[in-house]
Parts: sequence; C-alpha cells; structure tokens
Amino acid sequence: MAKLTMMTEADHQRVSDAVRDAEASTAGEIVTIIADTSDRYLDVALWWSIGIAVLALTALAAFPEFYTGLVATFTGGWIVEWTLAEAFELALAVAVIKFVAMRLLLSWMPLRLFLTPGIVKAERVRRRAIRYFKVGAERRTSGRTGVLIYLSMAEHRAEIVADEAIHSKVTAETWGEAMAKLVAEVREGRLADGMVAAIGDVGKVLSAHFPRAADDVNELPDRLIEL
Repeated sequence: MAKLTMMTEADHQRVSDAVRDAEASTAGEIVTIIADTSDRYLDVALWWSIGIAVLALTALAAFPEFYTGLVATFTGGWIVEWTLAEAFELALAVAVIKFVAMRLLLSWMPLRLFLTPGIVKAERVRRRAIRYFKVGAERRTSGRTGVLIYLSMAEHRAEIVADEAIHSKVTAETWGEAMAKLVAEVREGRLADGMVAAIGDVGKVLSAHFPRAADDVNELPDRLIEL
C-alpha cells in the first residue's frame, strides 16, 4: 500500500519547531507520530468472507431451484435428479467460491477499510497509539510528563495519549479541542497545519499544569516521526 502521508522537509521542520516552542514553557514532553495505517484489518476481511459464504448458503437453501438451474445450464441439463452427495457438493462449491471471491476483493485495502466498522477502526487506532506511546514516551521522562500526538491517515483518526502525571490531572475530554483542530486541518489536506495547531493546544494545557522549571532539560526528541 502506497504511503498516504505527504510531509515535506519544511513540514517536518515546522512540526519540530512547534514542539520546541510548546515545550519552552512546560516540563511536559510532546512526541508526534504520523502513520499510514494502524492495522491491516485481516480479521475483518476474514469475517466478511465468512459472512458472504454463509449468506450464499442461506440463499441456496431459500432458492435451490435458482442454483440447480445454473448448474443445469452449464452441464447441458444432464443432472435431472440430485443425490444427497451432489447437493452437498453444490453447497460446498457455492460457499468456497463466494468465500474466495470476497477474500480476493478485500485484498484491496481501500475496500477493506471501507467495510471496517468505525468502532473497530477507532479501537485499533487507540490500541496502536498506546503501543507507540509505551515504546516511545511512557516513563521516559523524569516527571512522567510525556504526551503522544498520534495521527493515523488511512482511518482519518487521531489520538492523544498522556503519561501518568499528566493523565492524573488532565482528563481525556480536555484534549478535545486539540483533536478537533488536528482532524479539521488534516481533512483539508493540511497535515502540518493540523499537527502544529494540536501541538500548540497541548502545549497550553501542559504549561498550565506543568510549568517549566529552570533546570528542565529536553528528554524526548522534538522531530516528527513518520511510519
């Protein structure tokens, strides 16, 4: 699958500068990640394929004459009466053909994403954001004040995940405005603008709760990570 992000070197620099500016007044540390997709959704493709196969068997049971008529057309009408074994063979053939055809269709990622329920995509994006946060930011600062801004392009979803000290003082709802700005800009194709806006809002929240100390040092990289 081709990469969906289109961040230039100038965009990367803008994001890095925004992180640096936001951290200038807070002890918090901001990590930014953009990913093409958060999951391959192969299980979704499997369940759709199984569902279509079952639906085809249901249709066979409801309208057997239609399927036996198709077989008669292709065999020149040689099968007059169906034995039990032949009926089971027909059912198996229908199920396998429908399953394989649907699975092949769903090898196209855009269709797979389209048929994935929104609640599933939201859960996978959240899970992947938390995984990246645990690897790249969680407990990696002395005051446990790391924040991850995560954008998953294919799902058109974003997440903000915070470390223990921040999570205890700032509710998830507080990040709503930053998330809204990020998604709105990305929807218009302005990825860098969205990230910069979200970073600015996150920085304001962090500054209010975790002001920067005189001896504070930068503990996490400011650069944007593209995956």
